[in-house]
Amino acid sequence: MIVVGLTGSIGMGKTTASAMLRELGLPLFDADRVVHRLLSPGGAAVLSVAEAFPGVRAQNGGINRGLLGQRVFGDALELKRLEAILHPMVARNEKDFLGRVRARREPIAVLDIPLLFETGAESRCDYVIVVSAPAFLQRQRVLRRPGMTEIRFAAILRKQTPDHDKRRRADFTVPTGAGRALTLRRLRTIITLLRGHRRALCAVTG
Repeated sequence: MIVVGLTGSIGMGKTTASAMLRELGLPLFDADRVVHRLLSPGGAAVLSVAEAFPGVRAQNGGINRGLLGQRVFGDALELKRLEAILHPMVARNEKDFLGRVRARREPIAVLDIPLLFETGAESRCDYVIVVSAPAFLQRQRVLRRPGMTEIRFAAILRKQTPDHDKRRRADFTVPTGAGRALTLRRLRTIITLLRGHRRALCAVTG
């Protein structure tokens, strides 16, 4: 099975690309969605996070992600404490996902991980797709988000691998700034190429 990493900086269109890959029939692991589930009412991380960060428990029994974000944003030590709780749980979910996909003999699986390069997760992937858009469009997209400011946007960018570096390290770059049709066409081409490559490998190895 070919494991493909999908990543991209904030506002680059990764969510759109992720949805398109699902439309193309690929099993996809969404790390952000897993974190959301872990912090939701009944989630496996709720008790540990609430104990480590008093005051972030929501009335519904989950974690108030806004309050939690305020606690860790701009504080490297607090962020590391949170990551030490969440990352092992996300890793176990990813391992379970890949196990299920392999059992179904799927040819390709996608790992949608926002901080793929920042966390070294690219080492678990056979290929990496990076989504990218012009900086002005990225800025427009991000600043339209509720609660986003120029200062917060700049701080987020400082924590992420620069777009030009992501593109340099990627096996494939997918543009998201010239319309959905082009993005989908590029993704379809990549997946067709990878499926053909896998068939060729299978033929060689028997």
